[in-house]
Amino acid sequence: MWLAPEEVLLANALWVTERANPFFLLQRRRGHGKGGGLTGLLVGTLDVVLDSSARVAPYRILHQTLDSQIYWAVACGSSRKEITKHWEWLENNLLQTLAIFDNAEDITTFVKGKIHGIIAEENKNQQPQGEEDPGKFKEAELKMRKQFGMPEGEKLVNYYSCSYWKGRVPRQGWLYLTVNHLCFYSFLLGKEVTLIVQWVDVTQLEKNATLLFPECIKVSTRDSELFFSMFLNISETFKLMEQLANIAMRQLLDNKGFVEDMLLPKPSKPLKNISALKRDLDARAKNEWYHATFRLPKDERLDGHTDCTLWTPFNKIHILGQMFVSNNYICFASKAEEACHLIIPLREVTIVEKADSSSVLPSPLSISTKSKMTFLFANLKDRDFLVQRISDFLLKTSSKKSIGSGRARKKSLGDQTCEETPELSPSSPLEVSPTSPFSHQLANFCADKAPTASQGLLKLFGTNHEHVSESHWAKETMKEESWNIHFFEYGRGMCMYRTAKTRELVLKGIPENLRGELWLLFSGAWNEMVTHPGYYADLVEQSAGKYNLATEEIERDLHRSMPEHPAFQNELGIAALRRVLTAYAFRNPTIGYCQAMNIVTSVLLLYCNEEEAFWLLVALCERMLPDYYNTRVVGALVDQGIFEELTRDCLPQLSEKMQDLGVISSISLSWFLTLFLSVMPFESAVVIVDCFFYEGIKVILQVSLAILDANMEKLLNCCDEGEAMTVLGRYLDNVVNRHSVSPPIPHLHALLTSGDEPPVQIDIFELIKTAYEKFSHLKADDIEQVRFKQRLKVIHSLEDTAKRSVVRAVSGDIGFSMQELEDLYVVFKAKHLMSCYWGNCTAASQRDQSLPYLEQYRINIEQFRELFASLTPWSCGLHTPVLAERMFRLLDENKDALINFKEFATGMSGMYHGDLTEKLKLLYKLHLPPALSPEEAESALEATNYFTDDKTAEETAVQEDKTSRERTSKEQEEKGTSPQDYRYHLRMWAKEKDSKKETIKDLPKMSQEQFIELCKTLYNMFSEDPVEQELYHAIATVASLLLRIGEVGKKFSHQPPKKADDCKANSSQDAASEDESPTSEQSQNSTVERYPQANTENKASGDVQLEKQQQENQTFVDGGGEGPGSPIQMLSDDETKDDMSMSSYSMVSTGSLQCEDIADDTVLVGCEAGSSAARYGSTIDTDWSISFEQILASVLTETALVNYFEKKNDIMQKIKEQKKVERQYSSSSDYELSSVSG
Repeated sequence: MWLAPEEVLLANALWVTERANPFFLLQRRRGHGKGGGLTGLLVGTLDVVLDSSARVAPYRILHQTLDSQIYWAVACGSSRKEITKHWEWLENNLLQTLAIFDNAEDITTFVKGKIHGIIAEENKNQQPQGEEDPGKFKEAELKMRKQFGMPEGEKLVNYYSCSYWKGRVPRQGWLYLTVNHLCFYSFLLGKEVTLIVQWVDVTQLEKNATLLFPECIKVSTRDSELFFSMFLNISETFKLMEQLANIAMRQLLDNKGFVEDMLLPKPSKPLKNISALKRDLDARAKNEWYHATFRLPKDERLDGHTDCTLWTPFNKIHILGQMFVSNNYICFASKAEEACHLIIPLREVTIVEKADSSSVLPSPLSISTKSKMTFLFANLKDRDFLVQRISDFLLKTSSKKSIGSGRARKKSLGDQTCEETPELSPSSPLEVSPTSPFSHQLANFCADKAPTASQGLLKLFGTNHEHVSESHWAKETMKEESWNIHFFEYGRGMCMYRTAKTRELVLKGIPENLRGELWLLFSGAWNEMVTHPGYYADLVEQSAGKYNLATEEIERDLHRSMPEHPAFQNELGIAALRRVLTAYAFRNPTIGYCQAMNIVTSVLLLYCNEEEAFWLLVALCERMLPDYYNTRVVGALVDQGIFEELTRDCLPQLSEKMQDLGVISSISLSWFLTLFLSVMPFESAVVIVDCFFYEGIKVILQVSLAILDANMEKLLNCCDEGEAMTVLGRYLDNVVNRHSVSPPIPHLHALLTSGDEPPVQIDIFELIKTAYEKFSHLKADDIEQVRFKQRLKVIHSLEDTAKRSVVRAVSGDIGFSMQELEDLYVVFKAKHLMSCYWGNCTAASQRDQSLPYLEQYRINIEQFRELFASLTPWSCGLHTPVLAERMFRLLDENKDALINFKEFATGMSGMYHGDLTEKLKLLYKLHLPPALSPEEAESALEATNYFTDDKTAEETAVQEDKTSRERTSKEQEEKGTSPQDYRYHLRMWAKEKDSKKETIKDLPKMSQEQFIELCKTLYNMFSEDPVEQELYHAIATVASLLLRIGEVGKKFSHQPPKKADDCKANSSQDAASEDESPTSEQSQNSTVERYPQANTENKASGDVQLEKQQQENQTFVDGGGEGPGSPIQMLSDDETKDDMSMSSYSMVSTGSLQCEDIADDTVLVGCEAGSSAARYGSTIDTDWSISFEQILASVLTETALVNYFEKKNDIMQKIKEQKKVERQYSSSSDYELSSVSG
């Protein structure tokens, strides 16, 4: 490419001049290309270590003038072809002009101006795409693509200088982190190291230091452990690697790859050598922390943050912290943890003003809200810019009405206009059912007749005061009073100051009257509810009377949700629960409904109205417990892994025992998924829910550790899992809430209480206090860090389970071993993921986790073509893509243009396993519809004009294909509309089991055109085989024999039926008379005349025709050869002297019979008339046909063909080669690394 001219002082130090003229030099980097010796090795090492651009551009052009030591670099190139093009342009366009100048300075000025003009013209023609990366970074990205053979779609995020430890020897080089890969390259004195690791293959990332390795990063995959060290900034590198690995895990989990977030703020000044992607990832990480810390909606985008102080009126001091500004919120977090958190929704803001600065209060900013609260920030570095940004965001929200906070929320809800209402998901496969048992309940809600639309179930059913003592009511009143005092001092609603005092009150229990309100505030659900008015009602209305698999599961679990509570012993509570769960399943079809959601939602409905309970469920499923409630409960398994790790750290003496008993995996899911609601008395568990909405998952882990710690001695004495579960169950059943004003509700675990001694009761508040004191070291940020590590383990474990399930499901019907199938599955899955990486993945081929494991990964025809070419034992040269497409159409039974792993493995197995008959049968099917498309066999369409009432085999096959398509589409329609998808799958499974094994007699006959295509495939298949000449000889013999058999069969089709014995006796005579008939001779003559018009493309794709031998073919007759049964013979006197094998050989080729000469030197003896006529418009012999039995019998007569198809092939070697191909260097450059090291 052309370069902006820059000075070069050492023109010849590391470069070799290859061309020169008075004004320009063309140079090559020493060591590049052939030879180079020691100097080349040293130069190559320097280029890698110093990150020289010569590694990418080993050619350059310099401008020079006479008597000057200064040179100007004007162009560089990665290949000789590229640099030569620039050199020729300079010679043709500039040399004559430059010779006119007298002054050297004028020459240099002219050249520089000309080059700048060329560059400007090129840049003008290029459309700018998004944010531009720095020049140095673009160079590194180009280097990465060339070095590792990555396509344009693979984006480099950042690159670092580091050492890779190979054994005990460090190799200094460069680590490239792309969106989908970790790559490393080193070249030191001829020793080259290249590593490519997909992020989805990374099972563990660790940053540690040992005696052997200094501070290093350990990257673990299933096969190896890689160590990298000597980073300039190891923390930054490790953080970025974690982010990229996490994105890859996300793709495996929910099929969401990396998409650049265009809404994230861009820096005003681009940072040097930092890519736009790196800035995007940094902004994304801050944004995720912002959401988690302040419990904000996921669509909120952090615009920026700045250091400041906040005046806190409750203790009258200025607290140091940071202000965060986003499009809808202003937030504050103190430097000291839990000192103060503040969330100010912009919808609540009335005034933002700059106060007067003073030495005590520099750069103050005052923000007032509708609730008459004023917040005073100071020490703002860029106050004017900040005020401008806040004003801009306020302008966007000023036209939108807002809702009052606190107790007035329910009254003003109906007047609120929508701030941002997301579209309701139309993708949920819900179908109308007028007879649905709950459709009238939903209709009642929409008409605002349901009492639960305005208040919680506890208020509707009231509290039985007879069971509550006066002391309990007094304590409850004191709690309410404490909260009222807190509201007075710290504010009420979203703008409340959240401090350590707030947490203390939460730990003491939230009064029942305030529980719903505070859950909404602490979880952030309040923000989403007030900004989406009417959203829940719309969902209820849209989902009314509709059902799917999720609603069936909901209906089944409704009466299992807190059946002991009176609120759910009648239809009112059940109907409210049904509406909330159905509305959420309709909002988020990815999750739909998961067990345990019913238990949590029923508790939410006790304290909140339906809309509030719905938004609390949204906050729970989508933000506070991510990935918990899906088909694989990944989030719960991740936190179970965290719990196991915390047990090892905090309770080491108990950890090993728990692992031996296998208890942790049993208890953690029930504890975490239901927040202890299913294992603890309701009035006690709800206190843990109070703490959870304020603290998050941290409190669940702390309480779980405290429970194990309290039962340590008993658990250490347990002998099996059942005994341990009984111990824990009895303990949990006796956790009581002595302050509760609710009537005691019998608990399911009451049956576990046994023995004569009364059980010891544990106060829930004491348990929580102990949990906080003993395990106070747990921090939310640390838990998120460990979550990442555990997520890698869990998702890889689930992927391994999926792989084993698929392999087991497939292995019974396929000849591959389990290990071969596993390796084949890995290659198949990698191909699917590659298509997702680089933008070729259609919506249809994306992974759908709701499908069975076997259907989750599917590939399209392009991906199959690539896999087929690298794995097939039937390599056909240029004809391979054609064969791959036919194989794809044959395997794609449901005609959705995608095939799953079972279909793929079936096709591969057909080529690798089975006897000669099975392999020939597959090859035979590949040349019949639907594998053979109408475009490939045009005669099939033309011949329809000649078809009689008697259907030919081909027409029958097409009709069967059409019928099967209609049946498949009908089944798909039935599958899509039926609520019982599992019944559909059962029916399909039963059909597969009942289907009879296909015999060779079931195969339809093959037409003449299809037979020609089969012969073309066979001729291409044998190229490069060690015994290809014998194979060509054999196939020529078989093809000519089969053509005559077809002619015989055609004669018999026009005669009355004869006995089989007569047919056999007269077959050779019929063949001879057919050949000698004038019609046949005329047909062959017409073919010879038409042949020169053949398209060269047909030759390239595998047509095997030769004009000279086509003419000689007219003289072939049956009989008279060396043997009495000789099918063909040439009448030349010279050739009749040769034996039969020489005669047959001469018919195949007149040349050396090299594979590249097939298209020119090979002829299908006796069949070219049919083939050429079919292609160039002659009448097709529609009566000609051949059966599979006839082909099989003919092939069995040739030992070479039998040996070829009976030969065993090893697919493992092909799989290894396929993995290597994915890591090969790009072939776009002539820069051969091997020549450097040589």
